[in-house]
Amino acid sequence: MAEDFLYLSELLGVKVYDLKGRRIGTLRDAALVPLIDPVRIDRYLVGAGPVWLSIRYDQVHTVDLDGVHLKDERLTPYHSDEYMLRMVRDLLDQQIIDALGRKVVRVNDVTFTRHSEGGHDVLRILEVDIGVRSILRRVLRGLVPPAIIRKLQARIPPHSISWESCNILESDPQRRVRLNISNKLLENMHPADLADIVETLGHEDRQAIFNTMDSETAAELLSEVEPEIQTRIIESLEAEKAADILDEMDPSEAADLLNELEEDRSEQILDEMEPEGKEEVEELLEFRDDRAGGMMNTGYLAFPQETAVAEAMVELRKSEENLEDIHDLFLVDEDEKLRFTVPLARIFFAPGETKLRDLAADPLLSVHSDEHQDRVTEMFDKYNLLSLPVVDEDGTLVGVIMVDDVVALLRNS
Repeated sequence: MAEDFLYLSELLGVKVYDLKGRRIGTLRDAALVPLIDPVRIDRYLVGAGPVWLSIRYDQVHTVDLDGVHLKDERLTPYHSDEYMLRMVRDLLDQQIIDALGRKVVRVNDVTFTRHSEGGHDVLRILEVDIGVRSILRRVLRGLVPPAIIRKLQARIPPHSISWESCNILESDPQRRVRLNISNKLLENMHPADLADIVETLGHEDRQAIFNTMDSETAAELLSEVEPEIQTRIIESLEAEKAADILDEMDPSEAADLLNELEEDRSEQILDEMEPEGKEEVEELLEFRDDRAGGMMNTGYLAFPQETAVAEAMVELRKSEENLEDIHDLFLVDEDEKLRFTVPLARIFFAPGETKLRDLAADPLLSVHSDEHQDRVTEMFDKYNLLSLPVVDEDGTLVGVIMVDDVVALLRNS
């Protein structure tokens, strides 16, 4: 089986010939049908006067720079097909995401491999070209013979992305399904890297990514995006989808986001949230953003003050997936008033019968829910804290502020 390479820019405009060598038109576009084959060119679209013809890949004998030669003349008029990904219309000059390079790029050209299979040529997409080489081919096309262009480009380093690493941006959810476009490549990226990409995209492309991602991944991504863009994204989504994402976020982050929306929009999203998450977020919405209550979250572990290490370890194992966000345990009395803070690290090597209160930090530090955020940051800095419990006017534990919350505040101030 022979194999070589052809570029889309070289093929556009080549003549198409019937079995007797008569010209029937020129090549205007080529298309994949991803649900059938994700890399093989399935259709060639030929301009024949005022109409376009559609040619299946198995009706083609040869494809080269001298033209497209057919082996079957049963041609049909081209009709728009939403299952097709057309190279010129849908890919050339469009933005795509390079999932491995973690960036948004513009497609300048497409490279195909050409195989001889069963007595006819088959083209498969190898990569998309984004560098100077592809610009040179585009600029000189029709002015300089392809053979000379290839010699000129040999001096320029190639700059391309393998087709498997490309994520196409398509805002229509139904068409994404028809084109078999998934976000698996993006979902495997670190949320911080993906956030950098999302922040460079236009409104429709951002919306498309969030609409088609699973809610957990979307929540992790949204947490990394700049606050102003977070608000725009949530505003653009259907209330049900927005609620699914906020349900997966830290309640304090979700409350901060809803605080930035119009009241009616915020209520729409809250109505779609799960009851437990909704209740936590609504409690946090009662606090001003610039106060400790507005910074805290309710994702803490509190135990009766007589709890032993062994009992606490049982509960910690149940919360294993959240351990990376837990720095301290809190001990409360029968009225839920805060009595002790126990650094998590101290319990791992303590005997099981040890009372948690015997491992408590001294002195007990806390902050009132109405304390200004400036005082909160001062306390984190002065005492080198990883977390700080928040209490109400009666001393009841109502939340905890994490060092990540303070860092985020300082970063955005």
